[in-house]
Amino acid sequence: MSWPAHVAHEKVQKWFSKHGRAGCATCPFTEAVFVRILSNPAFSPNALTTADAFQLLGSNLKHPAHEFWPDNIGLLEATSSFLSKIRGHQQVADAYLLGLALHRMGKLATLDAGMPALQAGSGERDLVTVI
Repeated sequence: MSWPAHVAHEKVQKWFSKHGRAGCATCPFTEAVFVRILSNPAFSPNALTTADAFQLLGSNLKHPAHEFWPDNIGLLEATSSFLSKIRGHQQVADAYLLGLALHRMGKLATLDAGMPALQAGSGERDLVTVI
């Protein structure tokens, strides 16, 4: 959403302009990953400095519909509804974010088309929106 050179930037901006007023949330994990990725020169030759990435994060957090979700639920509790769906190490962070959304009565918006598979058959309400 914050990186114009990203292949899905326009798609995400369009989605957010339509749905963003309903609210958006970050947690310490998503905020840290935001700064880590945007300041990583392996991600882009035009990577931001760490200070600039923190500044951009701060600007994003000022969005009027933003809500902060503390990560006040452990991994085992967060993923208990769909633990059997986790097939490998690359899904652990996704599963935690999904569990946090469940815990906070929210939804998870993602570009990852595989994310709904973590929830499939869990009996939980629809938690994932694939942009």
